[in-house]
Amino acid sequence: MYTEQQTIDLQNRTNTLLKQLPAIAESKVEVLRDVLRFHEYRYYVLDTPLIADYEYDQLYKALEAIEKAHPELIRPDSPTQRVASGLNSAFPTVSHLVPMLSLDNSYNADDLVDWDRRVREGARRDIIEYCVEPKFDGASISLIYENDILVRGATRGDGVQGDDITTNIRQIRSVPLSAKFSDYGITQIEIRGEVLLTKKHFKAFNDKLAEQNLPPLANPRNAASGSLRIKDPEEVRRRNLEAFLYHVSYHVDQNNLPPEALLSHSGALDLLWELGFRSPAKEKRVFNGIQDVIQYCQDFEAGRDDLPYEIDGMVIKVNSAELQDRLGMTTHHPRWAIAYKFKARQATSKLRGVEFQVGRTGAITPVAKIDPVPIGGVTVGSISLFNEDVIREKDLMIGDTVLVERAGDVIPYIVKSMAELRNGEEQPILFPRNCPRCESPLFREEGEAVWRCINIDCPAQVVERIIHFVSKDAMDIRSFGEANVRKFYELGWLKDIPGIYRLPFNEMRKLEGFGEKSITNLQTNIEKSKSQPLHRLIFALGIRYVGETTAKTLAQSITHLNDLSRMSLEDLQSLEDVGVKVANSIYQFFKNPSNVELIRELESLGLSMQTEKKGPVEGGSLSGQTFLFTGTLNRLKRSEAEEMVEARGGKLLSGVSSKLNYLVVGEDAGSKLEKAKKIPQIRILSEEDFLKMMEEE
Repeated sequence: MYTEQQTIDLQNRTNTLLKQLPAIAESKVEVLRDVLRFHEYRYYVLDTPLIADYEYDQLYKALEAIEKAHPELIRPDSPTQRVASGLNSAFPTVSHLVPMLSLDNSYNADDLVDWDRRVREGARRDIIEYCVEPKFDGASISLIYENDILVRGATRGDGVQGDDITTNIRQIRSVPLSAKFSDYGITQIEIRGEVLLTKKHFKAFNDKLAEQNLPPLANPRNAASGSLRIKDPEEVRRRNLEAFLYHVSYHVDQNNLPPEALLSHSGALDLLWELGFRSPAKEKRVFNGIQDVIQYCQDFEAGRDDLPYEIDGMVIKVNSAELQDRLGMTTHHPRWAIAYKFKARQATSKLRGVEFQVGRTGAITPVAKIDPVPIGGVTVGSISLFNEDVIREKDLMIGDTVLVERAGDVIPYIVKSMAELRNGEEQPILFPRNCPRCESPLFREEGEAVWRCINIDCPAQVVERIIHFVSKDAMDIRSFGEANVRKFYELGWLKDIPGIYRLPFNEMRKLEGFGEKSITNLQTNIEKSKSQPLHRLIFALGIRYVGETTAKTLAQSITHLNDLSRMSLEDLQSLEDVGVKVANSIYQFFKNPSNVELIRELESLGLSMQTEKKGPVEGGSLSGQTFLFTGTLNRLKRSEAEEMVEARGGKLLSGVSSKLNYLVVGEDAGSKLEKAKKIPQIRILSEEDFLKMMEEE
């Protein structure tokens, strides 16, 4: 919208006006308006502000003061006229200039190929030029400009009529109150778009609700749609809504000839961008033929989580306006456009029951059992409810219809129950007060949300501890696995961790499905585990809050495992990345006589209890650099990647902090990634970036 020279000029004018604060002469009112429009564009459209919020507010207040003193200077497109005085009592119904039809949907490449065939047949052409853009997951709007001024904003409604929400639309800073359509000979124009909340603003809004003990909003789409119907425009402004404008549905031209830019859809998007609208001009692509369209849609879906806003698909449109007119539309949808829908993130289902599972630390986790439902390409039937407080906060009952979502397309969770659909047959969820496996009373530590079984001999905990001990990241006893742990436990062969090294292999030979080769492999792998490095054994013991990296820190600080039993809380807290909570957990573990006896017994069975200390590689290429890995790596094991860092003199951290230099992110990365994004000095690497870095080093 602004050339490089115009940007420089407007910034210079800004600096001049800031020097003239607090009183700016009324003769500068038009300059002041132009400057404020420029900075609204930089902030809300380009997301690259050139002045601080405080400076903008000072200029805004100066304009307010001038217009208050000289009402005759107020213009309808002034930045101050976004907020109307008072509340809207209602939203009158208005008719769209052109019906807002729905789009036909496609869900796979075959659907797009079939649609392309129909388009080519209708257009009588062998190949069609298509424009592809994101399908924003927000609330649809229609804007009308007359003689360059925004005169109306409306919701989609039933497609023919919608609610007049002009006052609320004016609160959206990425919607220009005026735009120079007249430069293109356009006197009236209707534009379609989508109002949405970015992920950042959605989270901030939900955080505020949480502070007020109010239930969070389900998703950004519902939040945006609800915000447009709020009667207080000031509250709408505080929601930080944004608008993407992506279609010119109607226009009147002075010379009865459309401007060249409107001869194609891609041209229309570029025109809107040039006039100051946040159109998908930068995200759109133009292709000849459907195959490149399909590839672009699939690539965009793979990267959807990296976007600052939610999208639920892509929209493919015939690029030529003339061909669009020729193809026409049905009573439901245009023939020249189609939506390619991504795999669903949300679905509704019935909550049929809740199971209470016991983890290796005794934590009781309620798990919802729902009618299986496909979400994002995966069928979901079980969902963790985390703890009793979550059940209460979400007001869940057996028999409820629930809204289910896969967070980041990975972890399923219940967003909310739909209490309005209850019929009276629903039953409350009763959280147990005794362990579901051993009947011992449950205990809830003050300040924690989790109930625990504190019976160390609880069968469920014993089995989970053994499963953890033999797992890949712990003692890595291959051929063992969860199924064998449970089977051997049921047979009475495996009652505790030392029992792993006393299995009756002769008896095992009598079992169906256990051949000589598989038994020999299991026996060999159990024997090999005795010489695993000490840090693996420490991690395998399942000490609360001690992950792989902390286990390495502990192993490097001692000579023999029993040394940890002689360390004070202060000694433990002096170690790198060992805080109060972690230190207390380690200290309590080694003060428990049962755990000390377990270690003594494992040593008598031949497990290595000593560590071969390795100092940092002197002069290594990564000396002084710190790394942390999160998510699932595809080409490397986590341990292999960490060894590559250590071999080059780098250091591993157990958590995200200002001391971290590099966070390497695999698939299904969680909270560590979000936390790292807030610390500017942390460099976030993909697995490919990391491997390239290792090759260069």
